Amino acid sequence: MDPEIEISLLGQMSVSVAGTQAVLPSSKKARALLAFLVATGRPHRRERLCELFWDAPDDPKASLRWALSKLRNALKIANNDHIVADRERVFFDPRGVNVDIQNIRSKLQSGHEQLPVSVLEAMVRQLDDGFLAGLDNAGDDAFDAWLVAERTDADTTRDDLLMRLFAHPNTPPLAVRKWHRLLRSIDPISAEKFGLSDLDACPVAARKCSSDPDGQMILRRSSPPCSAADRLAYSRSNALKNQEIGFCNVTAGTKIAHASLGSGPPILKAANWLTHLEFDWASPIWGQCFADLACDRRFVRYDERGCGLSDWQVADISFDAFVEDLEIVANHLGLERFPLLGISQGCAVSIEYAARHPERVSGLILISGYAAGWRIAATPEEEAPREAVLTLTRHGWGTENPAYRHIFSSTFMPDASAEGLEWFDEF
Repeated sequence: MDPEIEISLLGQMSVSVAGTQAVLPSSKKARALLAFLVATGRPHRRERLCELFWDAPDDPKASLRWALSKLRNALKIANNDHIVADRERVFFDPRGVNVDIQNIRSKLQSGHEQLPVSVLEAMVRQLDDGFLAGLDNAGDDAFDAWLVAERTDADTTRDDLLMRLFAHPNTPPLAVRKWHRLLRSIDPISAEKFGLSDLDACPVAARKCSSDPDGQMILRRSSPPCSAADRLAYSRSNALKNQEIGFCNVTAGTKIAHASLGSGPPILKAANWLTHLEFDWASPIWGQCFADLACDRRFVRYDERGCGLSDWQVADISFDAFVEDLEIVANHLGLERFPLLGISQGCAVSIEYAARHPERVSGLILISGYAAGWRIAATPEEEAPREAVLTLTRHGWGTENPAYRHIFSSTFMPDASAEGLEWFDEF
């Protein structure tokens, strides 16, 4: 069955519905919102989308509702609504939709047969137009960083295609020279390493050397067009794209969001207060640790109720409720036996889970936990300033004045670096 909707994210964004060009909203932000939902392929909180594309004085919630309404009208076919939204999240349903860059990558990854030269050349022409041309500065700095990362990925895909064309046995000799010049201009260092520096000296050997022993094309840009900040954004983007996010239901239909990244034996991290399955990757405090854990294991995390991508408006936030979150996630993902990582509040939850299900837990890794809360043994001198911080937090949380949050952050992590405190305050 042919797709009902064709979406092009390469060059100027365009949408075709049932063979007819769709009229997208004139708003640059609305078009960027659609592109972001389509390209990321995962649910996003309404609050996060408001932050990405609209400034506070502009009534972000109303602007988001307007944009979603216009996009629904542009993409709607019969009763099929591809913009799925509830009161907390927005998601793009990809069924019956063909997206150009996703289609290209799918063909390259299939690996069943060598694609014809004409098909590879057509893909290169598509990628020549760049990713989402004209949508720069449609959102905040985080959107721009995401856009840089996506464009870098698109460039890498184009490089892969060029190498395939160069190595293809059916590429005409004149075309071989063209692809050879392009490859050398992109990465002269790799060209030297893989025998591409002198085509006349050994053209056949050069083309044979252009892939690794597994048949995967090897081409890395020696001068990536990214600053250190852009490279960090690229790394975060890869983690976000590669992790698999899902949802499961606990008591009274409360949705708990979980994420998995990497392959191998599972390790499960119990949730703790103030986490976010997406924003955690940007953390200078625990982001690198999480990335390391996913190197040789399937690293599983989840946001407890009231945090991150899980439901916020819940009635029960008791200790037993937090243990239930962990139980449901482990059962939902079919984790039979695994080490359990607990950090801060997650330590107590991990210990309780292990006591209830000793056959499921192969080991406990507990970091910065506590045997008893601070009220148990606090002196009057310790209790007074802590109560004062609680009062400030209760009245100042969520206000425009960052002083309250900064006091809280400093109390929560007194030994953190300036960078860590600044990130945690914003988080």
